Amino acid sequence: MPVWVADCNCSLCRRTAWRTAYYPPETVRITGETKAYIWGDRMIGIHHCPTCGCGTHWETLDEDFGKMGVNARLLDGFDEAAIEVREFDNRG
Repeated sequence: MPVWVADCNCSLCRRTAWRTAYYPPETVRITGETKAYIWGDRMIGIHHCPTCGCGTHWETLDEDFGKMGVNARLLDGFDEAAIEVREFDNRG
């Protein structure tokens, strides 16, 4: 489990109720098909399940950011009450 998760208030995260955990991409295994939405500045791809629509993860498209975001609410055993939630002010 992550040590902390981000609560971002940008329009997308706010609408989809993400709690983002950050991991090095090589440590994450995504199973099943996902579809990507390319964010306006074309720097990240935000993936979702094509069946239920839940946001699964995001990854950078051009630069090696060294980490990717995973929707912690989809992790088995995730207990939001037992983890630090850090607020990120990204409302444009």
